[in-house]
Amino acid sequence: MPMMPKRVKYRKVQKGRVTGFATRGTALSFGEYGLQALQGGWISNVQIEAGRVCLSRFMKRKGKLWIRIFPDKPITAKPAETRMGKGKGAPVGWSAVVKPARILYEIGGVTETQAREAMKLVASKLPIRTKFVVRGK
Repeated sequence: MPMMPKRVKYRKVQKGRVTGFATRGTALSFGEYGLQALQGGWISNVQIEAGRVCLSRFMKRKGKLWIRIFPDKPITAKPAETRMGKGKGAPVGWSAVVKPARILYEIGGVTETQAREAMKLVASKLPIRTKFVVRGK
């Protein structure tokens, strides 16, 4: 099941800019350990899913996982070798807009060593710099 919205108000949205820091979703809410964004950017639904698969395989169904971001921004692209103009391209995928300080993934029910190793693997799948965070530190 691909990560994408069931329905949206508008098929296409403007690009926008990722500026400033996140004001919400910056603290651990569910698990003991998390992965926090240090940079802003777009994370595609494929990258989010790759991180989820990586975590669930590493943890071998032990512990619990929470994904704190959702890809709700449609990404458009024009076909290859198309001349300029003639409007905006068709939607080709979805991405989540992430600002610095946002918690991306949380896990609980595992040791800190396991959590660190798991989050290191997930971080390698993401296009932004991240850091490992622990509840209460």
